[in-house]
Amino acid sequence: MSGRLWTDDFKLEEGAILVKKTGHRIVPDLALAHSIFTWFCFYFFVQNWRTWRLLTGHKRPTMAFYPDKPRPWYFIWSVMHVSGARLVDDISTADIVMQFDDSTETANDVPAVKPGAHVLNFGCTDISKSRVSAAFEKASGESLAVNPTTFAGRMVEKSELNAAHDGRILEGPLDAPVEGKTYQRLIDNEIPGGLVEDLRCCLVGGSPVIVFRKRRPLERRFLNENVQVLLDEPRNCYSQEEIKMIERFAAEIGLDWGGVDVLRDRASGKIFIVDANKTDMGPPVALKLGAKLCATRRMARAFAEKFASKKR
Repeated sequence: MSGRLWTDDFKLEEGAILVKKTGHRIVPDLALAHSIFTWFCFYFFVQNWRTWRLLTGHKRPTMAFYPDKPRPWYFIWSVMHVSGARLVDDISTADIVMQFDDSTETANDVPAVKPGAHVLNFGCTDISKSRVSAAFEKASGESLAVNPTTFAGRMVEKSELNAAHDGRILEGPLDAPVEGKTYQRLIDNEIPGGLVEDLRCCLVGGSPVIVFRKRRPLERRFLNENVQVLLDEPRNCYSQEEIKMIERFAAEIGLDWGGVDVLRDRASGKIFIVDANKTDMGPPVALKLGAKLCATRRMARAFAEKFASKKR
């Protein structure tokens, strides 16, 4: 991701688009073309915001990323510009320095920064599913991970890797686990209409700011193919104690900025954090444009209040 051109992040391989950093493959089809078009509509408005910030000429906090810089499709890129922060290359002069690395596990030491600089996400070194399960159990007291060789009942097998979207439901116990996979309780997050709902919670300073209610058909529950996405507020989705638990989880895993996937179990009413992402993409494609812009403004406002207040 260090190249100047966006195309440096990808290459064509065996009829698919390979994401070099993560190793994931994207199928080039009409759905992808639609997603790209929808994203460019959002990008157009963000660029207008960015241009306005440049034209105003007021002094703003500076921000740098290490070891990679985010491309415009990452949420932090649009939030940074809308908040008024200005991107710089020299990490040692930046007011805000964020670790930006798509890898599931990272070992990036904090670079030399100036006194008083905000240093973000360098404590978040492991977002594997096993680490997420352990952090959730410590924050909530609830167990998510299961031993697949002894657990009796339905469970989810998924990759340890970030953004794999390869979950599948199995009936336990199993003869042996698959290397590179993790096993979790199946959370019944079904809602009326034959859909499942993920409560994607976006964090600033380790605290929930907005929630995307992501809904998809039950039979496609593990794919990132939403049929409806609604923008909501944390207070409408979680109790105060649940919000505190999410904050404890973020502190445990070292997540200053990013997103967590939260599922509410239909039977017990409890919430479970099943995934964490420190380099989350922009607002979901299925979210309406007006809601995308509103979500970005709200995240930018929270980011500015926490890290990027104007210099006088």
